[in-house]
Amino acid sequence: MPQSAPRDVAVPDRRARDTARARMLEEVRAGLAAPQKTLPSKYFYDARGSALFERITELPEYYLTRAERRLLAREMPRWAPRLAARTVVELGAGSASKTRLVLDALHEAGTLDVFVPVDVSGDFLELSARALRREYPALRVLPVTADFTHALALPDGLPRPLLTAFLGSTLGNFPPPEAAELLRHVAGVLERDDHFLLGADLRKDVAVLEAAYDDAAGVTAAFNRNILLVVNDALGTDFVPHGFRHRAVYDPRHHRIEMHLVAEGPQEVHLPGAGVVRIADGESIRTEVSYKYDRAEVERLLGEAGLVLRAWATDEREPFALALAGRPR
Repeated sequence: MPQSAPRDVAVPDRRARDTARARMLEEVRAGLAAPQKTLPSKYFYDARGSALFERITELPEYYLTRAERRLLAREMPRWAPRLAARTVVELGAGSASKTRLVLDALHEAGTLDVFVPVDVSGDFLELSARALRREYPALRVLPVTADFTHALALPDGLPRPLLTAFLGSTLGNFPPPEAAELLRHVAGVLERDDHFLLGADLRKDVAVLEAAYDDAAGVTAAFNRNILLVVNDALGTDFVPHGFRHRAVYDPRHHRIEMHLVAEGPQEVHLPGAGVVRIADGESIRTEVSYKYDRAEVERLLGEAGLVLRAWATDEREPFALALAGRPR
């Protein structure tokens, strides 16, 4: 068997892995050096983290998925003919469970040709892509493993119009300046007749919000601790996940939920090539923020990205919104 081809293929892959690891190491080092220690929430999502999150979406406390699913079931059959999208791109696709409501509506409208799920967890994404190909044999499924917080690179030649979906209120995981920057990435791939579909969680009773991120069964706690396992596996650090407890609290000043891992006893964590991080008893690592919106804030963020709101739909039972946006015409 020729040996040159495997070497030619492996070098770019190895370089990409090395680059990704170096970026991750720097992000983790910088986060743990901050006065409020942090870890980037995108590192929740290895295969185990993605599976745990799918369990979270089925919990009684986690209203977001139910509310968004109801909205998609109600609105997409009405919006699909107007959108006439031939390609759907989903950012942070995961299992694409809710996206099937989008795909079904566009298929019924007779326009859908291609689905491009984009996610940072390549293994989980590939499993989802295989399932979608079985369910939609006429649909071209082109998975893209990528960190879309840095750039949004899509396959060439996608048929237009395009519908880019960012569901689950995942935008809320980014502080407003970063959210606006991410939306600018989205706007950069949209043409005049393309659309952007955004799921946005709305402000509501604090007890409801905190329960959604701290369920009685402890699934969210396991999901939160899993980020330490992801970092250990990727970087060779020595976090001890059971040495941290999960905490979720609402910050009314910033309108956001914060998830933390709180050290139960002093901790020392070795970062290969970057020294030792000391974590005091009771000190926390913030692993996620989840901003809650109103319509005015969503419109403001879209406007900063050069997008205009074209439709707004809300779920009255469990306040949540779908926003449909596009480039100015």
